[in-house]
Amino acid sequence: MDVGARIPPVTVTLPDGDALGLADLSFPAVIYFYPKDDTSGCTREAQDFSALADAFAAAGATVLGISKDSPASHGKFAAKHALTVRLASDTDGSACDAFGVWGEKQMYGKTYMGIERATFLFGADGTLVEAWRKVRVPGHADAVLAAVRVL
Repeated sequence: MDVGARIPPVTVTLPDGDALGLADLSFPAVIYFYPKDDTSGCTREAQDFSALADAFAAAGATVLGISKDSPASHGKFAAKHALTVRLASDTDGSACDAFGVWGEKQMYGKTYMGIERATFLFGADGTLVEAWRKVRVPGHADAVLAAVRVL
Protein backbone atom coordinates (compact mmCIF):
# COMPACT_ATOMS: atom_id res chain seq x y z
CA MET A 1 0.00 0.00 0.00
CA ASP A 2 1.46 3.33 -1.10
CA VAL A 3 1.15 6.79 0.44
CA GLY A 4 -1.93 8.49 -1.02
CA ALA A 5 -3.91 5.23 -1.38
CA ARG A 6 -7.46 5.19 -0.01
CA ILE A 7 -8.24 2.89 2.90
CA PRO A 8 -9.29 -0.51 1.52
CA PRO A 9 -13.01 -1.39 1.69
CA VAL A 10 -12.51 -4.47 3.87
CA THR A 11 -14.38 -5.64 6.94
CA VAL A 12 -12.97 -6.99 10.20
CA THR A 13 -14.70 -8.45 13.26
CA LEU A 14 -14.68 -6.87 16.72
CA PRO A 15 -14.42 -8.97 19.91
CA ASP A 16 -18.21 -8.69 20.44
CA GLY A 17 -18.77 -10.25 17.01
CA ASP A 18 -19.84 -7.04 15.26
CA ALA A 19 -18.45 -6.35 11.80
CA LEU A 20 -16.50 -3.14 11.21
CA GLY A 21 -15.80 -1.76 7.76
CA LEU A 22 -12.43 0.00 7.83
CA ALA A 23 -13.80 2.74 5.56
CA ASP A 24 -16.37 3.44 8.32
CA LEU A 25 -13.72 4.39 10.88
CA SER A 26 -13.40 7.96 12.12
CA PHE A 27 -10.37 9.62 10.57
CA PRO A 28 -7.53 10.23 11.08
CA ALA A 29 -6.99 6.57 11.85
CA VAL A 30 -4.07 4.41 12.94
CA ILE A 31 -4.34 0.77 11.91
CA TYR A 32 -1.66 -1.55 13.19
CA PHE A 33 -1.21 -5.19 12.31
CA TYR A 34 0.41 -7.61 14.72
CA PRO A 35 1.17 -11.34 14.53
CA LYS A 36 -0.50 -12.95 17.57
CA ASP A 37 -2.41 -12.19 20.76
CA ASP A 38 -0.62 -12.68 24.07
CA THR A 39 2.93 -12.95 22.73
CA SER A 40 5.58 -10.72 24.25
CA GLY A 41 6.06 -8.21 21.42
CA CYS A 42 2.38 -8.03 20.56
CA THR A 43 1.42 -7.56 24.20
CA ARG A 44 3.95 -4.75 24.62
CA GLU A 45 2.72 -3.03 21.46
CA ALA A 46 -0.94 -3.23 22.56
CA GLN A 47 0.00 -1.96 26.03
CA ASP A 48 1.92 0.96 24.51
CA PHE A 49 -1.00 1.97 22.27
CA SER A 50 -3.37 1.55 25.24
CA ALA A 51 -1.18 3.75 27.45
CA LEU A 52 -1.38 6.49 24.81
CA ALA A 53 -5.11 6.05 24.08
CA ASP A 54 -6.07 9.38 25.66
CA ALA A 55 -3.34 11.21 23.73
CA PHE A 56 -4.47 9.65 20.44
CA ALA A 57 -8.09 10.59 21.25
CA ALA A 58 -7.04 14.15 22.13
CA ALA A 59 -5.32 14.35 18.74
CA GLY A 60 -8.58 13.15 17.14
CA ALA A 61 -7.24 9.78 15.98
CA THR A 62 -8.86 6.35 16.05
CA VAL A 63 -6.52 3.41 16.79
CA LEU A 64 -7.28 -0.17 15.75
CA GLY A 65 -5.09 -3.26 16.16
CA ILE A 66 -5.68 -6.17 13.76
CA SER A 67 -4.50 -9.78 13.76
CA LYS A 68 -5.88 -13.08 12.45
CA ASP A 69 -6.72 -14.26 15.99
CA SER A 70 -10.38 -14.93 16.74
CA PRO A 71 -12.70 -12.35 18.30
CA ALA A 72 -12.80 -14.53 21.47
CA SER A 73 -8.98 -14.52 21.62
CA HIS A 74 -8.97 -10.71 21.35
CA GLY A 75 -11.47 -10.46 24.18
CA LYS A 76 -9.34 -12.64 26.46
CA PHE A 77 -6.15 -10.81 25.43
CA ALA A 78 -7.67 -7.40 26.18
CA ALA A 79 -9.09 -8.53 29.53
CA LYS A 80 -5.89 -10.25 30.66
CA HIS A 81 -3.73 -7.16 30.01
CA ALA A 82 -6.34 -4.43 30.70
CA LEU A 83 -5.97 -3.16 27.13
CA THR A 84 -7.98 -0.15 26.05
CA VAL A 85 -6.89 -0.16 22.41
CA ARG A 86 -9.58 -1.54 20.11
CA LEU A 87 -8.73 -4.89 18.52
CA ALA A 88 -10.24 -6.58 15.49
CA SER A 89 -10.01 -9.99 13.84
CA ASP A 90 -9.14 -10.61 10.23
CA THR A 91 -9.88 -14.33 10.24
CA ASP A 92 -10.35 -14.54 6.46
CA GLY A 93 -7.15 -12.59 5.75
CA SER A 94 -8.82 -9.98 3.52
CA ALA A 95 -7.43 -7.02 5.49
CA CYS A 96 -3.95 -8.57 5.65
CA ASP A 97 -4.02 -9.08 1.88
CA ALA A 98 -5.33 -5.57 1.18
CA PHE A 99 -2.57 -4.00 3.29
CA GLY A 100 0.11 -6.38 2.03
CA VAL A 101 1.14 -7.60 5.49
CA TRP A 102 0.66 -11.37 5.00
CA GLY A 103 3.76 -13.13 3.82
CA GLU A 104 6.70 -15.40 4.38
CA LYS A 105 8.58 -15.00 7.65
CA GLN A 106 11.49 -16.75 9.27
CA MET A 107 12.19 -17.62 12.89
CA TYR A 108 14.81 -19.95 14.29
CA GLY A 109 15.68 -21.09 10.76
CA LYS A 110 12.11 -22.08 9.90
CA THR A 111 10.04 -20.43 7.19
CA TYR A 112 6.31 -19.90 7.68
CA MET A 113 3.47 -17.60 6.63
CA GLY A 114 2.46 -14.84 9.03
CA ILE A 115 1.60 -11.20 9.61
CA GLU A 116 4.32 -8.59 9.27
CA ARG A 117 4.17 -6.12 12.15
CA ALA A 118 3.16 -2.90 10.38
CA THR A 119 1.29 0.34 11.11
CA PHE A 120 -0.63 2.60 8.74
CA LEU A 121 -1.70 6.20 9.38
CA PHE A 122 -4.65 7.49 7.37
CA GLY A 123 -5.39 11.21 7.28
CA ALA A 124 -8.72 12.96 7.73
CA ASP A 125 -9.64 12.23 4.09
CA GLY A 126 -9.06 8.47 4.47
CA THR A 127 -5.86 8.37 2.42
CA LEU A 128 -2.60 6.83 3.58
CA VAL A 129 -0.23 9.44 5.02
CA GLU A 130 2.49 7.21 6.43
CA ALA A 131 3.32 3.51 6.74
CA TRP A 132 5.74 1.79 9.10
CA ARG A 133 6.88 -1.66 7.96
CA LYS A 134 8.81 -4.30 9.94
CA VAL A 135 8.05 -2.37 13.13
CA ARG A 136 10.25 -2.63 16.19
CA VAL A 137 7.98 -2.21 19.21
CA PRO A 138 10.04 -0.04 21.62
CA GLY A 139 9.08 3.61 21.05
CA HIS A 140 6.84 2.82 18.07
CA ALA A 141 3.51 3.99 19.56
CA ASP A 142 5.20 7.27 20.56
CA ALA A 143 6.49 7.75 16.99
CA VAL A 144 3.02 7.12 15.56
CA LEU A 145 1.48 9.60 18.01
CA ALA A 146 4.06 12.23 16.97
CA ALA A 147 3.06 11.68 13.32
CA VAL A 148 -0.64 12.02 14.20
CA ARG A 149 0.02 15.29 16.00
CA VAL A 150 1.54 16.91 12.90
CA LEU A 151 -1.44 16.07 10.64
